[in-house]
Amino acid sequence: MPTNTVIDTTLPVRLGERFAREHRFTPGQVRAFSLTAGDDNPLHMDAAKAAVSPYGALIVSGTHTSALLLGLTASHFSKRTTVVGRTFTVTFRRAVRADATVSIEWEVVGVTPRAGKTGAVVALQGTLRNVQDGEICVAASGEVVVGL
Repeated sequence: MPTNTVIDTTLPVRLGERFAREHRFTPGQVRAFSLTAGDDNPLHMDAAKAAVSPYGALIVSGTHTSALLLGLTASHFSKRTTVVGRTFTVTFRRAVRADATVSIEWEVVGVTPRAGKTGAVVALQGTLRNVQDGEICVAASGEVVVGL
């Protein structure tokens, strides 16, 4: 780092910071969210059809898992500063059953002060894991802007 670089120590976030929460899905919640999101895929709505699918049971909509991942970033940072999402990429690795408990976790992997503006761009890496077996079901990366 050049010696003339000034690091803003007042930013409300630090490199390496982690935050997480658990979420327990229920079939009723999965159906309701899917309908609200406009996703009427029988794999999220119809237990009989889902039972004969390769998944063997109802699965959670990708829209639902993504919303929980992104929502955690907003909830976490908004407790201490302003925050808006900038960009997110989500990769679905395996299905989440409608009765699963998942762990949602993010890590701050970059903090870049905004030149000539207040706040910083925060780069994040996240996962949604099945608590039962520890497998990553959804991986994500993204950026938020904090301290506007």
